[in-house]
Amino acid sequence: MKLKVWGARGSIPAPGPETMIYGGNTSCIEVTLSDDSKLILDAGTGIRQLGMAMTAADQPVNILLTHLHMDHIQGFMFFGPVFSPESEITVWGPASPEASLRDRIARYISAPLAPVEVRELPSLLTFHEADALEWNIGPARVRAQAVNHRGPTLGYRIEDNGTVLTYIPDHEPGLGAPLASVEDEWISGFDLARDATLLVHDCQYTDTEYQNHLGWGHCPVSDALDFVRRTNPERVLLFHHDPLHSDDFLDGLGNDASTRWQELGGAADEILMAKERLELDLDQLPAPQAVGAAAGNGQRPRSRA
Repeated sequence: MKLKVWGARGSIPAPGPETMIYGGNTSCIEVTLSDDSKLILDAGTGIRQLGMAMTAADQPVNILLTHLHMDHIQGFMFFGPVFSPESEITVWGPASPEASLRDRIARYISAPLAPVEVRELPSLLTFHEADALEWNIGPARVRAQAVNHRGPTLGYRIEDNGTVLTYIPDHEPGLGAPLASVEDEWISGFDLARDATLLVHDCQYTDTEYQNHLGWGHCPVSDALDFVRRTNPERVLLFHHDPLHSDDFLDGLGNDASTRWQELGGAADEILMAKERLELDLDQLPAPQAVGAAAGNGQRPRSRA
């Protein structure tokens, strides 16, 4: 399984000279499975350039939406394949008692927000609601599960040939309470992330910033690291960067997260920062190298004995 980041920003695109390293496009990740078929995780503005890089061989297309906030769907109508009659596109996303997935997406792809409507798109479009659902896409087993965020929101666990990718880009597992006081079975997203090869996870705020954003649906550094400690993935890719955070700021945030993780006994290379065009081969990741005073016997930190 391979991964490529096309957008790692949260909330709103943040282009400019201050964000050229980590990128300004909103959430979109391309996943290549063991049979070379592809999944697309979210349709933020990063999906536009992904669409430009795709070929006729990249059919059919499966897009897994975590939720319908603008930063996760605003690139959909700029995704080239939706305008091709040869494209077969299946969109998966959360259910809502209010309206179908198709009808909710159609609110954004319609006047006055867009010059075209969903019904006018020439591609073969299919919509499926994926709440609490487990199904196969090619060689992969995909599981969806609701997670803590504003509005109906899913996290995804994708398993292919023994490799596991968990994608939870918008997540507030603690809701202001320390995760250490919560049992595993009550932690949002716990089963999705447990022992994953790679966990892509929300880390939008510093701990100080989070105090002014309780209940907004996003994660501070301390909760992100505690969630990692509890769920024990091999690597974590910190994601959904705040639009106010410059490249220099994110360098500092990443260094702080790595230092704190090593103090917990983890390895420096277990904590990664998402950057546009970052590519990872999940089957070829080297074994983590444990360092730090708390590493002791060289094992990773565990939440329980």
